[in-house]
Amino acid sequence: MTNAPNQTMIRPIEPTSFLKHATRFPVIDVRSPGEFGQGHIPGAINIPLFDDVERAMVGTLYVQSGRDYAIQKGLDFALPKTVWYIESLREVCSSPEILVHCWRGGLRSTLMAEVFSRAGYDVDLLTGGYKAYRRYIREQLALPVRMIVLGGYTGSGKTDLLHAIFSLGEQVVDLEGLACHKGSVFGALGQSAQPTNEQFENELYRHWSELDLTRVVWVEDESRMIGRVTLPDPVVEQINNGTLIRVELDLAIRINRLVNEYSGFDKQLLSDAINRIGERLGGTRTKEAIAALENDRFDEVAAIALSYYDKAYLFSMARRESKKVFDIPVSGVDVVKDAKSIIEFGYKCI
Repeated sequence: MTNAPNQTMIRPIEPTSFLKHATRFPVIDVRSPGEFGQGHIPGAINIPLFDDVERAMVGTLYVQSGRDYAIQKGLDFALPKTVWYIESLREVCSSPEILVHCWRGGLRSTLMAEVFSRAGYDVDLLTGGYKAYRRYIREQLALPVRMIVLGGYTGSGKTDLLHAIFSLGEQVVDLEGLACHKGSVFGALGQSAQPTNEQFENELYRHWSELDLTRVVWVEDESRMIGRVTLPDPVVEQINNGTLIRVELDLAIRINRLVNEYSGFDKQLLSDAINRIGERLGGTRTKEAIAALENDRFDEVAAIALSYYDKAYLFSMARRESKKVFDIPVSGVDVVKDAKSIIEFGYKCI
């Protein structure tokens, strides 16, 4: 993106080049705030051509009266805000080179690119817009990887083990971390709000794009849903077909881990979570769990919850397509030592 002094340019580029440039230059998303909130390129800055109301009005006019009337209305909204667009960009951007996109790479981004160019910025314009970006990342997430999947019963400390595996130099994608959810009915406790499904995929691709696909990638064994977000089908397929390393940990240690992790939360939140699996626990066991919770017998609550989750995990294992399943005992005492053993064992199994 070089140019002669005092000259600026607008250059349309494809998603691959756009995302490479995005590691160095600001991405300006000119869609409405509502569109941006639903999903955006990680790190993008929203300077909307239209607000949500204006966008809705222009869209309605397009349907009812045609393209020319919609364009005129859009210009009526946009032209008085030209100075605001430039000032907003200058407040957040010191780079003379920027990347701009709208939904489909149409009039919105073209108009804003012209405004920014006249203000002295070199502009890369995403061909096909955010829609092309979304199509591109789905294609990239479908690329095959050598995957080792870390599995095991609830309470086995798989997330801590994955973090230790990462600290030892392995490639790890923390799906639950990206989803802001730990996977069970208790999984939202202590987490920030989950992203939209669209934004989850965008963040997943950002991590995926940093991987060396010639090397092994470690992930935790997940079902299709993590809380309210859904894993992309190609990722689910690779998890199901990857080499599964199941960690084995003593039940008493698992119970203790869950007590340490969840006993500090509000009892009403814990009770609500128990009731959400009440149908599968059965009425008697649900009442026992609630009574134990009310009397601070957290180890009993954990044991009852695990009676459900262990059965559910065995059921999921019976349905697993891949037969590449290997078990390894871990101590649950020294997570780094356990992680080293898992890494060594995992490479022998693939």
